[in-house]
Amino acid sequence: MQVKVNVVVGAVAALLSGVAMSQELVVKIGHVGPTSGQIAHLGKDNELGARLAIEDLNAKGLTIGGKKAKFELLAEDDAGDPKQGTAAAQKLVDAKVNGVVGHLNSGTSIPASKVYSDAGIPQISPSATNPKFTRNGYKTTFRVVADDVHLGGTLGKYSVTQLHGKSIAVIDDRTAYGQGVADEFEKGVKAAGGKVVGREFTNDKATDFTAILTSLKGKKPDVVFFGGMDAVAGPMLRQMKQLGIEAKFMGGDGICTGELPKLAAGTMGDGQVVCAEAGGVEGEAKKSMDDFKAKFKSKFNVDVQIYAPYVYDAVNVMAAAMVKAGSAEPAKYLPVLAKTSGYKGVTGTISFDEKGDIKNGALTLYTYKGGAREQLAVVR
Repeated sequence: MQVKVNVVVGAVAALLSGVAMSQELVVKIGHVGPTSGQIAHLGKDNELGARLAIEDLNAKGLTIGGKKAKFELLAEDDAGDPKQGTAAAQKLVDAKVNGVVGHLNSGTSIPASKVYSDAGIPQISPSATNPKFTRNGYKTTFRVVADDVHLGGTLGKYSVTQLHGKSIAVIDDRTAYGQGVADEFEKGVKAAGGKVVGREFTNDKATDFTAILTSLKGKKPDVVFFGGMDAVAGPMLRQMKQLGIEAKFMGGDGICTGELPKLAAGTMGDGQVVCAEAGGVEGEAKKSMDDFKAKFKSKFNVDVQIYAPYVYDAVNVMAAAMVKAGSAEPAKYLPVLAKTSGYKGVTGTISFDEKGDIKNGALTLYTYKGGAREQLAVVR
């Protein structure tokens, strides 16, 4: 008799366990960034932002369509390479992820966006700023930062009106991001009545800039703008110092990192560098960003480089759309995601326009003093 009771109890327990298991919904979020190569510090920063978001979502115990959601992160490395980026995108599609946050670079985000679009999987970039990213008509493509039209144009105007640049030189690394932001910067300079005295280019893996800097030195620039990433900007600053070029050095979000002073090896003068982050908060919203940075440092024992908070918000915006739609199926929550309006994140208020761009995106201008970033202004 006891044996029969035990069998019945065991059967009931197994049945209840099965019911509980059926009530759990596994939601797979993909993240792609360059976690190897010259800018791995930026890719890892983004990935940690995603990991923190996933951990916090699971701690909240969210339910989607009546089922408890368990969020999982599938992280891939694209090394900042477009071909590897599309391969990583296809790998995530094959893994049937519910959504993707990434990629970091415009050069990888743009080709990958077609892969996600073809599969109907929503993609939110926390850092790709080339305007083309949201101009291909894909309904699956979103971003939570301002684009290069705003970023490059604002820096171009600033170089003339605030830095009083009379002869401005422009260099880019020929990537989708670097060339794009440099083009917009040049337009901004000319619109403000400034003069571009030289335009040179390099590549995103170069270390020797002697030839192009020597060429520009003869034009006596008082401002040098570089469209590219900090791994190239650092050595460029060192070589400018060696050649006696005492110009102000400007760049977009790619150089506006905590790592730049180290990469420049102590050659940056206070106030010499002016850069912009494609995002920013001010007033009461600044506290949420400060709190996030403190939590991030406590969790991972490293400082935020630049875009980890935007990754964190992107993951949470995606999850919020799933909850509201009552489904993690891309086709069902995508229309809700597209209508995101007034979401309060650590990076500010997030609303998407008809292209998938953030509405009223902010831009934060920084300089460096004593080896640390110092905020100059938030511009909208």
